[in-house]
Amino acid sequence: MSELEANLSGRTSIKDSGPRRKHENRWPRVVSMFVLTLGAISMLIPFIWMLSTALKSDQFILSMPPQFIPDPLTTESFTRLFELYPMFRIFGNSLFVAIAITVGQLITCSMAAYAFARMRFRGSNIVFLLYLATLMIPSQVTITPLFILMRNLGWVNTYQGIVAPGVFSAFGTFLLRQYFLTLPRELEEAAFIDGANHWTVFRHIILPLSLPALATLTVFAFMEAWNSYLWPLFVARDIEIMTLPVALATLHGRYLTEWNLVMAGSAITILPMIIVFVLAQKYFIRGVVMSGIKG
Repeated sequence: MSELEANLSGRTSIKDSGPRRKHENRWPRVVSMFVLTLGAISMLIPFIWMLSTALKSDQFILSMPPQFIPDPLTTESFTRLFELYPMFRIFGNSLFVAIAITVGQLITCSMAAYAFARMRFRGSNIVFLLYLATLMIPSQVTITPLFILMRNLGWVNTYQGIVAPGVFSAFGTFLLRQYFLTLPRELEEAAFIDGANHWTVFRHIILPLSLPALATLTVFAFMEAWNSYLWPLFVARDIEIMTLPVALATLHGRYLTEWNLVMAGSAITILPMIIVFVLAQKYFIRGVVMSGIKG
């Protein structure tokens, strides 16, 4: 009789411990979600304040207490911004430059990464290390020789002068090389047996399997080119080829206290980056995770 009672009590304790364990395991998830939510809100507050300021009238910009919801709501700052500057032309300039640099980096970086990852030649590792060493050189150091080169080529105040230095990226080559190393070599070996060359393998095997890494590089390259300020400031001096960051800098200098104009321009600037990231988000996260698996 005592053994039967012991067995029954043991079963009861096991049944009771099940919901308790689930309840205990739920707390770390709740805490982590709470912390992530606070982090997301803290990151959204600057964007909300930017949109709020852009939609305010001049007399309500520095009002106390501050208003997150503009009252009255107005788009006057956007209208004045388009009156002061040819925003459609400037926006088109930035979009063209960003797309051209992004496409250029995808082409040059993917080819260089394939050579470093799949084609063995004497001194390949040394060349790759020297190529990566250029990441330690500040971009400000290369501006003067680049400007002299662009001037000698007659590319000052031209689109090619803005785009050409940005189509090569050591970081993009490193990112794609790390991803290419994770791809199985059996696929390309089978293609070589069937008579394929390196160009065929690169186009029909490596690139289709590398969409996550290519999407990651697309986001990085587009954001860097879209936000580039220092180099376009040196090369693009005319309003006809001026990009958005340079135009916003001149706006801040002429209308220092009209923050609604500055915030309106900032809102226009960040919109394409949000769209690009949302479209490539799935591949972007996958590419970041997988590109660092194999060194």
